[in-house]
Amino acid sequence: MNRIAFVFTRAPHGTSAGREGLDAVLATSALSEAVALFFVSDGVLQLTTDQQPQQILARHYSATFGVLPLYDVEHCYLCASALAERGIAPDVARVLDAEVLDADTLRARLNQYDRIMTF
Repeated sequence: MNRIAFVFTRAPHGTSAGREGLDAVLATSALSEAVALFFVSDGVLQLTTDQQPQQILARHYSATFGVLPLYDVEHCYLCASALAERGIAPDVARVLDAEVLDADTLRARLNQYDRIMTF
């Protein structure tokens, strides 16, 4: 069985990439148990609480990340340096629990997956 990694690299509401990535995760999780999410660069903002997308007339989809454990998606990782660059503490509340990893460890973890999809 292929192990599939989803890498989120973009902020939540500037493009549709985050929403499309989340939809792909939900669809894939129905077919595979080996799914993991990686949040790097601006992608770390996907899990930020208290987003207000209605201010820019966008749909609030980020809360849907919180249901992923119900779909057996249990491996979620955040890049520690990306958080630091954006002034976000590694221990703040998020819409989904995720393990904060340094860049080398995150890269090593990502290399364990057969397929990588980037959004």
